[in-house]
Amino acid sequence: MNGSFIKSCKGFSLVELMIGIAIFSVVIGLGIPAYKEFIQNTLIRSTAESILNGLQLAKAEAVKRNAQVIFTLGTNAAWTVGCYVVVGDNNGDGKTDCPAIIQSYSKSEESSSITVKATPATASSVIFSSLGTIVTNANTFNYISVDADPDKLSSEKSNDLRIALGSGGNVKMCDPNVTESNDSRKCE
Repeated sequence: MNGSFIKSCKGFSLVELMIGIAIFSVVIGLGIPAYKEFIQNTLIRSTAESILNGLQLAKAEAVKRNAQVIFTLGTNAAWTVGCYVVVGDNNGDGKTDCPAIIQSYSKSEESSSITVKATPATASSVIFSSLGTIVTNANTFNYISVDADPDKLSSEKSNDLRIALGSGGNVKMCDPNVTESNDSRKCE
């Protein structure tokens, strides 16, 4: 081989490698806070969507089964959908026509930094009638707020969401920070 070819293919010097590692470290250091904020806001959205889906499932099951179905909000973000009054096997197929638990969701470990609060605070459920409307009682909540734990993400950076219930049985996810009246994300 030619000696000049070997000299021209040396690679990186130690100084060049250290400068590259330093630049890479600075870029990663600047990106980590934004990444953590993105992850927390994604967890807020996925938790709110899970609760919204559970409420919509309860409403649909109430209409489908022609019975009252209850959505119960459990600890933090866990929920259960089931029949308010359990109905046994009326058609002889061996299945319960309206079971106590139709579907349930338990909160995952990674979303432990998300707070879920029903309003009023003493309420924990919603009952949907066979027509899909809400049966109001002392345990019925008006809305559920989903936010990040302030120790994990400041309120200025948090994209908190709210799941609001309408009297006619409609369920809507909205942003309590939106104030413009013609914005569809605004809470009413």
